[in-house]
Amino acid sequence: SGLHRQHGKQGAGGGGGGGAKGIYAKLTIAVVVLLICTLSLLFSATIGGNRGSLEPSEINAEELWESAKSSGWRPSSAPRSDWPPPPRETNGYLRVRCNGGLNQQRSAICNAVLAARIMNATLVLPELDANSFWHDESGFQGIYDVEHFIQTLKYDVQIVESIPEIRKNGKTKKIKGYQLRPPRDAPIEWYTTVALKKMQEHGAIYLTPFSHRLAEEIDNPEYQRLRCRVNYHALRFKPNIMQLSESIVDKLRAQGHFMSIHLRFEKDMLAFAGCIDIFNLEEQSILKKYRKENFAEKRLVYKERRAIGKCPLTPEEVGLILHAMGFDNSTRIYLAAGELFGGERFMKPFRDLFPRLENHSSVDSSEELVTNTQGLLGSAVDYMVCLLSDIFMPTYDGPSNFANNLLGHRLYYGFRTTIRPDRKALAPIFIDRENGRTAGFEEAVRRVMLKTNFGGPHKRVSPESFYTNSWPECFCQVSPKNPADKCPPDNVLEVLDSRLENKVTSDPETLAEKNSTSRTER
Repeated sequence: SGLHRQHGKQGAGGGGGGGAKGIYAKLTIAVVVLLICTLSLLFSATIGGNRGSLEPSEINAEELWESAKSSGWRPSSAPRSDWPPPPRETNGYLRVRCNGGLNQQRSAICNAVLAARIMNATLVLPELDANSFWHDESGFQGIYDVEHFIQTLKYDVQIVESIPEIRKNGKTKKIKGYQLRPPRDAPIEWYTTVALKKMQEHGAIYLTPFSHRLAEEIDNPEYQRLRCRVNYHALRFKPNIMQLSESIVDKLRAQGHFMSIHLRFEKDMLAFAGCIDIFNLEEQSILKKYRKENFAEKRLVYKERRAIGKCPLTPEEVGLILHAMGFDNSTRIYLAAGELFGGERFMKPFRDLFPRLENHSSVDSSEELVTNTQGLLGSAVDYMVCLLSDIFMPTYDGPSNFANNLLGHRLYYGFRTTIRPDRKALAPIFIDRENGRTAGFEEAVRRVMLKTNFGGPHKRVSPESFYTNSWPECFCQVSPKNPADKCPPDNVLEVLDSRLENKVTSDPETLAEKNSTSRTER
């Protein structure tokens, strides 16, 4: 106001009334502009403050020992729409031979159950082709609880342990399954046409090999939920494996939290990835020979592969990531890994950072594990310990069925914390460090890791597998925005039991069998 008065006096003395009005107009505009700028700055500060609260500037390692936030979601693979029980009369028998390691076989078993449901077939207990990978003859019955498997899936498919013999013209005859090789990632239509036609012609079909032989992305949530029922409920390891795994977990947890790491630094994976330049000439020769004998010929340049994150993390790099995230040398770590390639010289830098390293043999030296450490039993125990650990970290989750299945199982098990390093984003940071540029190394690692998902619900984006992330199909909300995400009623099992009972009692053959049994007992 003093400024206004001063300008007013000057105007009066100069006789310029119009000039005074011009000054007032300019001052008014200046005040308005200043007000707008002030409000804009306040608004920006508010938004910036809110964003900062959602994206912390540093990682709190202590918080990672707890499960990730669920955002109101919980696991649920029960049917949410009409799901009739399997009919007594099916179109025939389905046999499958699941090849690969334990977790590749696990996915194949889920696909086999779904294929049987799609074709209205009776599933014969899946065969595990242990010879080609593990040289282990355990088979399905030696690893999984058969009775639990059949009982859990009684609302979905009929399952038998073997194809029964039939009597025809006074002779006992065994049905031979017509052998088919399904296309990789075959669509549902292949099963309802080609496979079903052969099943109806021959009474049984035998699908071999059966790994990745049914498309993962299927536009039918109920079919996807069936896969989850198989994977997370029906496939339970035998009691001796469960007891052994729980015993190891109890011993590890007796001293507090523990983390499990799938340290994929083995000969097969290094040869597959083409990451050999960090080894000496003799080791490089071994890796080249292994690659030539087991994988298709392809020109792979180590520096190029490393730069795009295609190489498995070294044990030292794993330790540096964890250290940058705030974990100290008191952290107890369970290693799920085969024989590490390159020996102790690669493990020493990791062990110097984190000396409290364990594996199933060091925690439990029982004869059962010692004699089966590299077979299906050892893999099954590693799987369960990693599932039950407070934190799980895969170091190479690209083509690793073990890591991918565990990521999906831990998500379903209650959004348990996972640490998934972004190898592509971390590669230039590690390369700089190796070249002597170490300033800001840990801060750069933290910035990358802050952008990763630590185990909470998130949208599945290709190439992420359904078995790695079954959200949202196998999850639900009590109060959802989308009705399709609503949790099924609490009595869903009673409803399914009632439908199954009605199906049995309305079946003439079943009634006849019951009456016959009743008369015999009387």
